[in-house]
Amino acid sequence: MNRESLKECVRVLPEKPGVYLFRDEENRVIYVGKAARLRQRVRSYFAPAATLPVKTQNLVEKVSGIDFIMTDSELEAILLECNLIKEHHPRYNVLLKDDKTYPYIKISFNEDWPRLYFTRRWEQDGARYFGPFASAHSVRETIKAVSKIFPFRTCTKSITGSDTRPCLEYHMHRCLGPCIGAVTRTEYNDMMQQVILFLEGKGKQVMRGLESQMKKASRELQFEKAALLRDRLEAVHDIMERQKVISPGGGEQDVIAIVTEGNQACVEILFIRTGKLIGQEQFMLHGVQDESKNDVITSFIEQFYGSSPHIPPRILLSYPPTNIPLLRDWLTQRRGSSVTLVIPQRGKGKHLLDMAEKNARLGMEHWRIKQLSEPGMIHTALKELQEKLNLTSLPQRIECYDISNISGTSAVGSMIVFDNEKFRKEHYRRFRIKTVEGTDDYAMMGEVLRRRFLHSEAKREEAPETSSTIEEKPWTIFPDLIIIDGGRGHLHIALKILRDLSITRIPVIALAKEKEEIFLPNKSAPVTLPANSPALHLLQRTRDEAHRFALGYHTVIRSKTSLSSQLDDIPGIGSKRKKALLQKFGSVRGIKNASLEELSGVSGMTRNAAESIKEHL
Repeated sequence: MNRESLKECVRVLPEKPGVYLFRDEENRVIYVGKAARLRQRVRSYFAPAATLPVKTQNLVEKVSGIDFIMTDSELEAILLECNLIKEHHPRYNVLLKDDKTYPYIKISFNEDWPRLYFTRRWEQDGARYFGPFASAHSVRETIKAVSKIFPFRTCTKSITGSDTRPCLEYHMHRCLGPCIGAVTRTEYNDMMQQVILFLEGKGKQVMRGLESQMKKASRELQFEKAALLRDRLEAVHDIMERQKVISPGGGEQDVIAIVTEGNQACVEILFIRTGKLIGQEQFMLHGVQDESKNDVITSFIEQFYGSSPHIPPRILLSYPPTNIPLLRDWLTQRRGSSVTLVIPQRGKGKHLLDMAEKNARLGMEHWRIKQLSEPGMIHTALKELQEKLNLTSLPQRIECYDISNISGTSAVGSMIVFDNEKFRKEHYRRFRIKTVEGTDDYAMMGEVLRRRFLHSEAKREEAPETSSTIEEKPWTIFPDLIIIDGGRGHLHIALKILRDLSITRIPVIALAKEKEEIFLPNKSAPVTLPANSPALHLLQRTRDEAHRFALGYHTVIRSKTSLSSQLDDIPGIGSKRKKALLQKFGSVRGIKNASLEELSGVSGMTRNAAESIKEHL
């Protein structure tokens, strides 16, 4: 269907809420969207191409047909959109991994004697579901932990209560034995309710119930049963002790943070129940290029909670979703009671989001590592780098440089080495900035490069080529490619330093983080690689490793500087006494908490010096 025919189709669309589907020439659904007014929303796709994002331009070029389904409200449109996305997996939608493959924990209350087991299907069948989880492993580990505490049945046999012999699970105290009539249905269901409370994170209620049952069994002289209940009580207590207290005031909420990179996004969810962090899950989203973070987080909320059997009353988000009132009403309808969406800017909520975002960044990095760990992928990435950067040979040895500082203080530089398809940590080097004052990143990068290559020349001169192995003199090895963490300005300073040192044959590039643009010498426009490019993944992984190495050194230097400055301000405390004190007490806090007698007893210390420390700290 040509563009004019498509515009004619758009003109007859109703100004009603609903869902629209774009199809390609092979009648495949390539995009699903929702709208409060179908005609107005779909018409926006056919605006002048120059005004549309690249992703939308590519979508419109492939549209050959338009279908629509009217709904009574926008809330119905959200649910229908979620279902259609799950069914068709459209290429141009932001996609959570196929929800049908996500695992759940199911408690089969639709059976006379409920079981707890792993499933990948969520149905409205009267059972109780928990999930979805990001991996089957996390589900199985949870089930394993629960089964050690609660003796629910795991068999699928028909329960009559008249069997003459129980199975081994009963003798191991891992089943209550309904098959032989050893437990009433009421007692069994009470235990399954405890399982639900436990999975909901309500451990204190579970403990109160177990303690009550234990005391009752003890009063009735059922000491074996009381001992089993005691063991279950201790197991629940141990698990609760390991759960991190997040909000002493209690509360039930999910915390959602996203990190986007190219065409991928990593979403981290923290599950907080009764004020404790009881679990977390990580999900990857695909097709996020040219999408705002607001749209990405909206798509995730719709797809995740559209398949989730439980929605908390409060959800913390790192970015505001589009059309918050509509999304809030939809979640409230699904939950059956009010749901609040919060984008905290400070306080405990912001701290939780920062923690979730940190984990999401780690998840994104692990995803890149996984992509690069596929057989032959590193070589493919190096070949692509050679082609895209117009290198004369395959870049076997790569050096990447980064600077880390806060307002110019404790500034350090790092050099990491990727050689022979792996990171060579024994060749890493770090530099404490010595000649630059203030926050001049360019000058700092220049100092690092100058020192690195001057040192290289010195090492080459002081030892002949045959006097040691390459492993013993990594300074003397020149890289096949230098990567600078930064933009065009960082590239220019790197090139200037190398020219001053008469080093002109090493290719140099700069990688700018915000848009992942690659700046090359003598090229005005930066190079961008596709989001799924192995070469881009390798560059990002290398840049992140240089940043990690620099930040680690910066943290150490800043910590030492902080310690030193506090002790240096105390009269009578010189370097020897300071060293002795830190060796004895480990930190300034340890020194502060020590008594006068303990301070006086340190080698080289006097009573007057100890009193001076107590006065100042």
